[in-house]
Amino acid sequence: MPALDLRADPIDLTAALVDIPSESHDESLIADAVEAALREQTSGFEVVRHGNRVLARTDFGKGRRVMLAGHLDTVPIADNVPSRRERDSLEGDVLHGCGTVDMKSGDAVFLHLAATLEDPACDLTLIFYDCEEIAARYNGLGFIECELPEWLRADVAILGEPTAGQIEAGCQGTLRARLTASGVRSHSARSWKGDNAIHKLGSVLQTLADYSPRRVDIDGCEYREGLSAVRIDGGVAGNVVPDAASVDVNFRFAPDRSVEQATEHVREVFAGAIDSGAVTFEITDAAGGALPGLSDPAAAALVAAAGGRFRAKFGWTDVSRFSALGIPAVNLGPGDPNLAHKRDERVPTAQITEVTDILRRYLLS
Repeated sequence: MPALDLRADPIDLTAALVDIPSESHDESLIADAVEAALREQTSGFEVVRHGNRVLARTDFGKGRRVMLAGHLDTVPIADNVPSRRERDSLEGDVLHGCGTVDMKSGDAVFLHLAATLEDPACDLTLIFYDCEEIAARYNGLGFIECELPEWLRADVAILGEPTAGQIEAGCQGTLRARLTASGVRSHSARSWKGDNAIHKLGSVLQTLADYSPRRVDIDGCEYREGLSAVRIDGGVAGNVVPDAASVDVNFRFAPDRSVEQATEHVREVFAGAIDSGAVTFEITDAAGGALPGLSDPAAAALVAAAGGRFRAKFGWTDVSRFSALGIPAVNLGPGDPNLAHKRDERVPTAQITEVTDILRRYLLS
């Protein structure tokens, strides 16, 4: 089992975590290493292993509890493990490797702080979990919520998702809908004998092209909604009028809408095509967003520690789970989210140091 030095520079700790392959469903080796390091190199923490999830917490009666949560898994490796440090790149000192951005650098910061903080001003809960990068039914946080719910109690939660060192508050919800058209198949040489299902989607695509997304300000964060076609299916052969076609639509909605309200909005947008019978409508997936909660004193103190820098999180993240539990939650971690999952995934080492310093100030204040 690889050994982790939690007291090492979190840049080096990031590299050590990256060098342990941990694709989704294959996190046992990294969970073993994290568990062993927490047990051997921290004091005052209760440590629990739950599948490939590692949980640790203090209970000093500090009166305030901060949760630091990060996933251990990565997307499939793309010839980018082991890690590689490039000190003189055009971007400066950067660390390359799968997970450097999403999100082993965030995990490294949390682990380092657990081992090196002396007398923090709050109690700490650390949650390291599996299977975040795949379907939600496998997500380790979901299992913790169902089977160990007492571990998900805190005054504020910080998820180490990549934000380039700037707080990204809350998250938008996501909804996927499928609009399906039916027709009559025929030979394309006698197209008048058929009823082209693909043509019936024309009004749906025009509606999408004409759609004006909403912008909304919540707690000083501007969220930008978006309604997009993400997949089209249809067609039989090069000489056949198709009898079935569908378009999948993804709605990213601001967290002031519930899933039900978002569903109703999308249905209203396509009401003309639905009510006319041109298409049928079904929801295939949905997850609610998370309000930023920056007015909460614990979250406001974190914003102050970060120099007052924050913005809205456009993508969906697991902060939604914490928000649903009534816990103010933010995303804060090193790395540009635009580089997550890429073959050339890399993180500026200065951001690892910066996030470590921000959280150290916050947890000691």
